[in-house]
Amino acid sequence: MSNDKKSNRLIHSTSPYLLQHAYNPVDWFEWGSDALEKAKREDKPILVSIGYSSCHWCHVMERECFEKESIADVMNEFFICIKVDREERPDVDQIYMEAVQAMGINGGWPLNVFLTPDQKPFYGGTYFPPQHWTELLNNIQLSYNARRKEIEQSAEELTIHLSRNDVQRFKQKEQQNIFAEDLEVIYKKLETGFDKKWGGLDKAPKFIMPSIWMWLLRYYHLTKNENAIAQINLTLKKLAMGGIYDQIGGGFSRYSVDGEWFAPHFEKMLYDNAQLMSLYAEAYQVTHDEEFKTVLNETFEWLLREMTHDNGGFYSALDADSEGVEGKFYIWTKTELTSTLNKDVNLICEYYDVRDEGNWEHGNNILFRNYTDEIFIKEHSLSKESWQTTIAETKKKLLAIRDTRIRPGLDDKIITSWNAMMTIGLIDAYHALQDDRYLSAAIKNLTFIERELKDENYLYRSYKNKRSTTTGFLDDYAYVIQACLKLYQANFNEHWLALAKTLTNQTIRQFHDPGDDYFHYSSIDSEKLITSRKEIFDNVIPSSNSVMAINLFRLGTITGNENWKLMATEMISSLSHLIKNEPNYMSNWAIAFTEMKKEMAEVVFTGEGALTLKNEFQTHFQPFVLTMGSETTSSLPLIKDKIASRATIFVCYNKTCNLPVTRVADALSQVK
Repeated sequence: MSNDKKSNRLIHSTSPYLLQHAYNPVDWFEWGSDALEKAKREDKPILVSIGYSSCHWCHVMERECFEKESIADVMNEFFICIKVDREERPDVDQIYMEAVQAMGINGGWPLNVFLTPDQKPFYGGTYFPPQHWTELLNNIQLSYNARRKEIEQSAEELTIHLSRNDVQRFKQKEQQNIFAEDLEVIYKKLETGFDKKWGGLDKAPKFIMPSIWMWLLRYYHLTKNENAIAQINLTLKKLAMGGIYDQIGGGFSRYSVDGEWFAPHFEKMLYDNAQLMSLYAEAYQVTHDEEFKTVLNETFEWLLREMTHDNGGFYSALDADSEGVEGKFYIWTKTELTSTLNKDVNLICEYYDVRDEGNWEHGNNILFRNYTDEIFIKEHSLSKESWQTTIAETKKKLLAIRDTRIRPGLDDKIITSWNAMMTIGLIDAYHALQDDRYLSAAIKNLTFIERELKDENYLYRSYKNKRSTTTGFLDDYAYVIQACLKLYQANFNEHWLALAKTLTNQTIRQFHDPGDDYFHYSSIDSEKLITSRKEIFDNVIPSSNSVMAINLFRLGTITGNENWKLMATEMISSLSHLIKNEPNYMSNWAIAFTEMKKEMAEVVFTGEGALTLKNEFQTHFQPFVLTMGSETTSSLPLIKDKIASRATIFVCYNKTCNLPVTRVADALSQVK
């Protein structure tokens, strides 16, 4: 940044997104008491501008508006201006996003919302071009002065609307039905939205929604419905062949702007790739499709190469833009490829749909595959081994060239919940592939979270050179608990089980609402906003309440804590009608519902060599199994009287165990 520009307060932020705005002439504040008290003291409306570091239109609006002195002068004169990183403060983002949507305006980022001095919203929108933005600022200021009472009344009514509790609106007593019939109801609802040509859901833009396909894997496991596994295979194949997947470097972009997974919005988010690690790992366990294994390995290599802190934490996101152009880092001209690749260049160009005129904008090509490897090899009379060698060499060459380009911006803050999600994905991949590198990375990451993002009383939201002062939200706690539970099941180190129990007790103390038995998104110890939200609906990221329900059910089962199991059962049962009627928005809840109704097996591995047997067992897709064990001693009641001299497996239901066996095949036959 040029030294002739004066910095504003954001220069002291730990957020890469806020630091991007640290040399704007706008007198930005971070969200906090300084700004909010100043608004009340000076009796000025507040402008809250919310975005994130890899957001393309956030960058555009900054260049066009927030870097302009004339526009900044208007903002500074009439408003208290607050910049918010939605990834550091999702609580603030949730409230004001819902407010804008309640005004009948499509949500998105950048999100710009005008508030009264007591934080109540009265107008908002997303991206505004400079002339429109200047007009809006002046009109808001004039209207606020001329019609203040009317605006305050409207803001009060909107705040009351935002305070309505989704749990109270949707919670119902469960209607008892036959489980198999409930499964079919959920499946049929989902099936109506399937894109049976391109996979995924039949809409554009196209988001991946991993938890839908993870539920569908469980449904297939129970029913063997061939249409279900066909849709899963189609979706995961088309994703891996699409432009949404980085064909050269691995990893997935956030979504495609079309319905064919072709042109991505090029930002790469940690949370998408974490969930896709789990999804492809589970699908590989079911299908043993080598392309799914390739996706796992390439995404893992991308994670290590581009997204990993030296101490084991994972960075948040890669920008869509480089040199101010969306996707520039990832695209190719035909000339670039032909000058780089001598051998098999025509085949490579056909394989990746590379055209002389470009398959995208301005003569550029997004690397995209129209055919699976199996079909391409057959049509061109190639040997599988030689073609795999050719593709591997091509990727290596193109990656080396791409690495000389100016890179997209990296959001190098480390978010607790997203890191825990990746820990979960890595452990799922370890189970599927039995590759120790995945488990090592998972252990290092969870150790980083415990060391850097936790103290005696709290988790914290994020880390950049130091941990932020913002304490964790429900999703941070929920995903770290789930990661601890996963890691315990992977290596039987009871430290992680003890940490999961400690964090669960903290979560109940800090977030639980005994009035309805669900969890607030913000801790009771955190600063008070105009309303307290409870996440119910699953989206690209599952709702924190659904993750917490699964945690309580699984952890209660392993530890024998019946109160936790009862809490989970009540949470799931009270929303069962919504799970069956709206599974697109309740897919992680559907996983919880299916686990609760199906009944989880407790599979205990004991004696010398127990971990070896457990690893063999976990190569199989067994979504309704909780593993536990020890080679020596254990404090868990289900294990402590079962330690054997040789590796032994006990398959148990509700603490009642079948006869012990010593072969994985025999244990699998005992799992219902």
